[in-house]
Amino acid sequence: MSVRLMPMATTAIIALAAAAPALARDQINIVGSSTVFPFSTTVAERFGKSTDFKTPIVESTGSGGGLKLFCAGDGINTPDITNASRRIKASEVALCETNGVTDIVEAKIGFDGIVMANSTAAEQVELSLRDIFLALAKDVPMADGTTQPNTYKTWDQINPSLPAVKIEVLGPPPTSGTRDAFVELAMEGGCKTFDWVKALKKSDKPAYKALCHTLREDGAYVEAGENDNLIVQKLEANPTAFGVFGYSFLEQNSDLVQGSIIDGVAPEFEDIAAGDYPIARSLYFYVKASHVGVVPGMAEFLTEFTSEDAWGEEGYLTDKGLIPLSEDERQQWSDEINALSPLSM
Repeated sequence: MSVRLMPMATTAIIALAAAAPALARDQINIVGSSTVFPFSTTVAERFGKSTDFKTPIVESTGSGGGLKLFCAGDGINTPDITNASRRIKASEVALCETNGVTDIVEAKIGFDGIVMANSTAAEQVELSLRDIFLALAKDVPMADGTTQPNTYKTWDQINPSLPAVKIEVLGPPPTSGTRDAFVELAMEGGCKTFDWVKALKKSDKPAYKALCHTLREDGAYVEAGENDNLIVQKLEANPTAFGVFGYSFLEQNSDLVQGSIIDGVAPEFEDIAAGDYPIARSLYFYVKASHVGVVPGMAEFLTEFTSEDAWGEEGYLTDKGLIPLSEDERQQWSDEINALSPLSM
């Protein structure tokens, strides 16, 4: 008799399984910026140890790559949070909306500087934004209002005070928020020191942007992926090269690499916080409000990240290189983040 019942029981179990709703994940899934990655990972590890929730999974995919994954849909098979070392773009918000991601919470968490670093085995250099632009631009402006392909091979050809070594800069790919910020702040900052180029912004903005934002492709700038630690290792092996990455990685590897002085200002905590360092940007993460209450621990994770113990002036994230917001800004953002206030562009 039991042999006859087994097929019926098996059929019933299969039917029940098919009828049951899919279970929500029990672990927060975070993607995005390689710069924000160490901060997010530190909070995730603390959160996992100090609560009954599982430690969130944090992946470094780059800001652009993370936002693409985040905006792919609103189901639990998509990320809950994405880190970004730049603000979300209007085009990315539109992509999110197209795919049903409409309840986005923006979280500004602090500041970071972008450094031009080299090995501590080499001499620390002083660079201007113009030096950086002329070293890495695809085309360079001429005095007569024309441009020519970049033919600079060594740093001293740009500025006699710079070392007579090959121009080789290891940096992030186009999917990186660090790359976006570096192009906007450093490259464009140097580009517009030419008067006729600065005037071009008003008369022909697309041409201005193409000139100021386009990096050369002849080997002087080397795309080194999203792994900033790999860039640090390559600089250690090649003391004549420079690398582009966030201040936090400089802070963590100060025994191996040093930041160049830019326009007379060193990449130091106080100068970045004061707004004196010329290549500094804000850091963010973005949250799907619809996943709060569905994926366990979401609200509690946001509370932990925005606690004074984490992102405050004496918080554990400052030990990782995060430049904190002012006290008033932290309070404002904490209120908005934990209330799940919707993103406003």
